[in-house]
Amino acid sequence: MTDHLDLAVRFAAPDEAGSFTGLAAIHSEPNSYGETIRFGAFKRTLAEHKRAGTRPLMLRDHDPRLIIGVWEDIVETDKGLSVRGRFILDTVAGAEARALVKAGAFNGLSIGFRARADARSANGGRVLTDIDLVEISVVGLPAAAKARIKTIHSAHGRSSSAAAFVEACRKASRSLEIR
Repeated sequence: MTDHLDLAVRFAAPDEAGSFTGLAAIHSEPNSYGETIRFGAFKRTLAEHKRAGTRPLMLRDHDPRLIIGVWEDIVETDKGLSVRGRFILDTVAGAEARALVKAGAFNGLSIGFRARADARSANGGRVLTDIDLVEISVVGLPAAAKARIKTIHSAHGRSSSAAAFVEACRKASRSLEIR
């Protein structure tokens, strides 16, 4: 008599290639220019972009000639400006930027903006209270040290995780073999 264990595995087609998440701006911490962004500073600009059906540009190093992707989600949280974007891998600039981020060559994020309203802090620094967000760049040296890409998906979806899963299944099936 033989025992059988049936296992069905399905993998969805990867559609996250080039996608990443991060924090593009940090609240309540001075950046290298002595500027601090107050919570709520992005409220008006995000609402305006939503109404107009637009998004800030995704650039490399604030260069308007280097559009490298698109921002899919931008939300102001208590920590700062949380972003989800996708490199356009069909372009040389997008594929190159993704490769550099994946390799760990750089992972900084930086905003390009116009200040609509600001104030001076007690120590003389600028406090930004209303920002017109124009673009968000992937950079090597962000003005806000914690403005970084946090996660990035591989070019093949999550193939490394799938490979680990398959190997775990193989090990499990060997342990179930009747001896």
